[in-house]
Order: sequence, then structure tokens, then C-alpha cells
Amino acid sequence: MNREWFLLKLALVKGAGIITKWRIFEYAQKQKYFDFTASELRPFLSKRCDTFVFCNDWNFLTKEVLQQKLKGQKYITLDSPLYPERLRQLPQPPFVLFYEGKIELLQQEKIIAFVGSRNVSVYGQEIVKKFVPPLSVRGYTIVSGLAKGVDSYSHLAAMQSFGNTIGVVGCGLDICYPKEVFSIYWEMLKKQLVISEYPYGTPVRKYHFPMRNRIIAGLAQAVCVVEARAKSGSLTTAQLALDTGKEVFAFPGDILNGRSTGCLQLIQDGAKCIISLKDILEEMPNFE
Repeated sequence: MNREWFLLKLALVKGAGIITKWRIFEYAQKQKYFDFTASELRPFLSKRCDTFVFCNDWNFLTKEVLQQKLKGQKYITLDSPLYPERLRQLPQPPFVLFYEGKIELLQQEKIIAFVGSRNVSVYGQEIVKKFVPPLSVRGYTIVSGLAKGVDSYSHLAAMQSFGNTIGVVGCGLDICYPKEVFSIYWEMLKKQLVISEYPYGTPVRKYHFPMRNRIIAGLAQAVCVVEARAKSGSLTTAQLALDTGKEVFAFPGDILNGRSTGCLQLIQDGAKCIISLKDILEEMPNFE
């Protein structure tokens, strides 16, 4: 088994998390050997891993089985020249990205994330309508998580401005979640780009969303947070962006209704408060 198939096998095997898988991959790279048995990898499994599931799955995933499972799916591995360099800078980037649409969008330099509340208010919708179109016109690709609310409004605003947008999902690309975004999802599969680190058939799991958020943060030059509550997943994306040296922008909101408590906290912690398009553009590395 060569390095590419080893990466694919690590991506698909169950029973271990990304940190454990990366520990295995780094050891394999050091040894320059990629044909380990499950018993040889057992010492790398932490107490949080399901050793039985991992070993069974590892033995089951022969090259022939992998080929069958991957049939009909589009993907790039960590070693592909199309894999975005910005994503490689994450502590544990995805081994594989499955995709539908215009894979060349991953090579765009000007990528900015818009994330925020699923239960977006009229105010939040107006922020998206005011800021996304002029960014799209200036050549920025909008990346978000294809959820309800701010995510789907951001994707839609980019497309309506004849711009580019990337959706990152936390399940297999043969599953649309949530169902309410199906029309946007379908349009993006055909004309934009949708990516996932999970193969077909992978259902939605709660822990997939923080994993998805790290990809959004990794792809973007900057993250814009719209109407995030105090314990919003958007704050996780913002923190991941900060951890990798990215800019974080937050839109102020009503201090009384709780919808923007997370945004206000970000501003207090040093995120830039955004009240005009110039506030964003002047912080971007290619600002003119």
C-alpha cells in the first residue's frame, strides 16, 4: 500500500480521532512505510479510541475495498497539488477532501468566511446582504458551513452577486443537512464548490461540526462573525482562526436580546468591530 492509499485508509477508518490518526501518519512518514497491520498500530491508540472497531475496520479496508467505497466520489488527498496550502497549516488537517463542483476555488487567495447564527434575525440578514455582495464583486470567495441562517444567506448572497462560494459540510456529500438548505446545496454542487472530509454515507454527528469549523477557519484569510450567541459554534471557528493567525471581524448587535453576545465578547477580546466595508478591506493583505 502506497502513501496515497494509506491517507485514504486513515480518512475512512473508524474507531480513532484525527489526533490519533495523525500520530500514526507521522510515524509512517518517519519510517517511510505504509503497509502496517492493525496489531502494529494498536500501541498508537489512546484510551479514547475504540480499539476493537479500529482494528476490525483497518483489516477490512483493503485496497480493493477502498476502491469500491470510493467509486464515483471526487477527492483530493493531502499530497495533491490542488490541496490548499492554507489548510495544510492546521495542526491536524484533513487527510482527504471529498468534493463536488469547482475544485479550483480552493486555489483562490482571497477567501473570507461568514459564520453566525442559525436563527438569524432580519438585522443579521441585512448585514449579510450589505457586506457579502461587495466582497464578492471584489473577487473574494465566501466560505461558510451550509447551515441554516447566516451560512445559507451568505452562500446565496455570493451567488446572487455572480461571485464564488465554498460550502463545508460535516457529513457525506450525498446527504443534505439540514434539508431546509437543499435548493442552495443543489445549486452549489453544480456551480460552486462543496467539500467534506467525510465520504458518502457518513451521517451527521455532533462532533463533526467542530471538525468542519476548523476547515472553514483554515481556508479563510479572515472570519466574519454575524449574530453569534455566547456559546455559538461560530465562536469556535473564530478562535481557530485566531489560533492560526487569521483576522477575526465581528459585527456589533443589540446588547439586550442576547443574539450578539458572542460577537460583543469577541470585540471585547480584540476582534475588530465592523461597521463599514472599509473596516474589513483595510485589514486584508491585498487591500488597495
